[in-house]
Amino acid sequence: MPGRRTNALLVIDVQYDFCHPNGALYVPGAEADVRRLAGFIRANAKRIDHITVTLDTHPVHDISHPQFWEDAVGHSPAPFTPIALAEVAAGKWRARNHPTEAIRYLTQLEAQGQFPHLIWPEHCLQGSRGAALDDTLMDALLAWSRLGNDYRAVIKGTNPLTEHFGIFRAQVPIADAPETQLNQGLIDALNQYETVYLAGEARSHCVATSLQQALQFAPELAAKMVILEDAMADVTGLGHLGEPIYEAARQRGVRFATTEEVVRDEG
Repeated sequence: MPGRRTNALLVIDVQYDFCHPNGALYVPGAEADVRRLAGFIRANAKRIDHITVTLDTHPVHDISHPQFWEDAVGHSPAPFTPIALAEVAAGKWRARNHPTEAIRYLTQLEAQGQFPHLIWPEHCLQGSRGAALDDTLMDALLAWSRLGNDYRAVIKGTNPLTEHFGIFRAQVPIADAPETQLNQGLIDALNQYETVYLAGEARSHCVATSLQQALQFAPELAAKMVILEDAMADVTGLGHLGEPIYEAARQRGVRFATTEEVVRDEG
């Protein structure tokens, strides 16, 4: 495997908070997704030449967490509350800190017309158990690594003033915050491989947005992708948000497969 550039695997946010029933933002079905993904890695260990895993990682005072916002009497919004720019303008909600940046974020996010700003439960807090890789995936990564390669971990979401669904760029990049801007280095690293398998959580948000960003900013990478459909699940009730992205990918010839299929091996 060392030196080969045939098959890569990009695993999005397979972390405790998303994949365990006790996780802060559990995605129903994720634990079964992880078992299938781990089986895929073990079954194809000698054909997979590179693995990148991503780690959603947030501070408590994140723009998508309740503590960032308050109503007129100082109460934080409940998880899964949508917050619109018009509501902030009307005084229904306000940012406890960074109000100018919060309005900028909402303005640009709404102009994109894809995801509304939704308050999530505090999740994947930096340094917490919830931010750690799922144990089942970790075991498979260790077994694969001991064949000769190390997996790569990429952290996203640390900037509190923007959502960071997709791995390649924040939803609204911030000019003086490089961690929110396009990760060209990651694109270049994955582009070394002939095929890039994509899996992870959640299908409706972080996986979909990562795919969309590849289609938009790295079409040559998107053309190499194979979407592992049975290794991802939707946030409950929000699957419709990602569907247009997957349909656009199909129309552009992106391949879809299941974890039961053996990876392509040209080497």
